[in-house]
Order: sequence, then structure tokens, then C-alpha cells
Amino acid sequence: MSENYFTVLNSVDVSGKTEKKNGLTYLSWAWAWGELKKRHPDATYGIYENEQGWCYHTDGRTCWVKVGVRVNGIEHIEYLPVMDYRNQSISVDKVTSFDVNKSIQRCLTKAIARHGLGLYIYSGEDLPEGEEPEQPKKAPPVPKEPQILCDKCHKPIEPYIDASGKVSSVKRLVERSKERFEGKVFCSDCARAYIGGQVNA
Repeated sequence: MSENYFTVLNSVDVSGKTEKKNGLTYLSWAWAWGELKKRHPDATYGIYENEQGWCYHTDGRTCWVKVGVRVNGIEHIEYLPVMDYRNQSISVDKVTSFDVNKSIQRCLTKAIARHGLGLYIYSGEDLPEGEEPEQPKKAPPVPKEPQILCDKCHKPIEPYIDASGKVSSVKRLVERSKERFEGKVFCSDCARAYIGGQVNA
């Protein structure tokens, strides 16, 4: 049994042919149509006209286009508003043929996506189904500094936080201890006891 054509198209990575604009991701319509025709030479598309034979539709206020793409005898139809560069609908009295043509090409791309090619970009994904993003390289672990022990109680010297919230680092505590206690390294508890005369240095 041959593989489902949708699955094949949906697995194609289109990320190299997309661009982002105003928060939306766009896929090149020419590339999408070319890739579809490579795999399905009998694929066709149609632009649906209104009753007047225009290639866009209107409610008297704004406009939209309607495009269908047929693959393997299955047609998927898409609708797309005629929009400006801010992705806002253009009022019917300001629509130009250029605006309509641009919307038709974008609508064609979306109709192709209904068949699988690039569909994942419309759901906010970055990669097709089944592909995993590259994992960021982990930074090498920072080597731990060797612990410095108190010369009296032999407990590790820890950073000291005073009543105002000021932090004294281990390095600073060791330096101060050596300066004050003739080269000896005391933790804060032993330093206080030493100063109080409770410890024989």
C-alpha cells in the first residue's frame, strides 16, 4: 500500500523558504507550487470568481479571494481577506488589482498547505511533524572552588549576610580573617568567639 500523500507532503521541511513579517510566517507560493507539482504533476488549482466574473468577492465593505487546489482528485478550498501590509482588511473602495493578486497567491499557498505541504507553519510550529529541533549546546559546567575550612571548627567557610542584607563572599571572609587573626582562617562564629576571648588562638 502506498504512503498517504498528505503524510509525505506534511513531512517536507519548508523552513528554508519562509519569511516572517508583522508576526506572521509566509511561505513562497512559487516554491510551494513547484514542490507540489514535482510530487503530483496532475495537481491543479482554480480561482473562484464572483457572479460578475471578478476574481475577488465583496460584501460591499471589504474583499476576499477564494482558491481551490486539487491533488489526487481531492480539492481543498481556502478563503483569504484582501489585506494591506499590516494584515488589515482593505476597504473595497481602496482595493487594487495588485492587492487582489497578492492575496490570491497567499491563498494558493494556504490551499496547498491543506494538502500537507507547509501546514505546520500555520499552527505555529517551526518544524514538520516527526522532526526534532536541534538541542542547544549546554555550557560546560563551572568548576567548583575547593572548600575552605575553618582552622578552629573545621567547618566550610560560607558567605556571610549581615543584618542589612550585605553579602560577604568566601574569598573576602578568608582575606579579612587572615588579616585580623595572624594568618588564621576562622568562620564567622569562631571569629566572633575569638574576638570575645572564648577561643585560644
